[in-house]
Amino acid sequence: MINYPLLEQLELDTLDVDLYEVEEAEMDEMWSFVGSKKQQRWLWHAIDHATGRILAYVLAPHKDEALVKLVNLLKPFGIKHFFTDAWGGYERILDPNTYLIGKQNTRKIERKHLTLRTRIKRLARKTICFSKSILMHDIVIGLFINRHEFCFQSSLISQQM
Repeated sequence: MINYPLLEQLELDTLDVDLYEVEEAEMDEMWSFVGSKKQQRWLWHAIDHATGRILAYVLAPHKDEALVKLVNLLKPFGIKHFFTDAWGGYERILDPNTYLIGKQNTRKIERKHLTLRTRIKRLARKTICFSKSILMHDIVIGLFINRHEFCFQSSLISQQM
């Protein structure tokens, strides 16, 4: 999610964006539900294969359009190789020369799934904690990822000062 009102207030000339190139990335999706298990919601995300840092994520249904959104978010990183599972969407969307299917190279993202399920009960497979609305579901998960994945460098810098 993008905070458009905040983005409009920023002076883009003075905004310093730390974007680095990523050689290889792992991509995967994990399901959760809103209201009942019939209403599935998917967290699509990609991590840097070398560092395990989340590069981008999308919360959406399990459809090709969600993968297209994620791939578009990843374009600025210049990723040359993707590691995925065997879901057919990757075959339909990604260039066949850029991705490799298999569990050997997706261990970090699978570990990230376990960490997220442990920390965010709404992502656990068997739980009494669930979202009643898609909006709240996406906000809770998005806030957690933004805080714990994208803000850690700035907090480390402030601790060192």
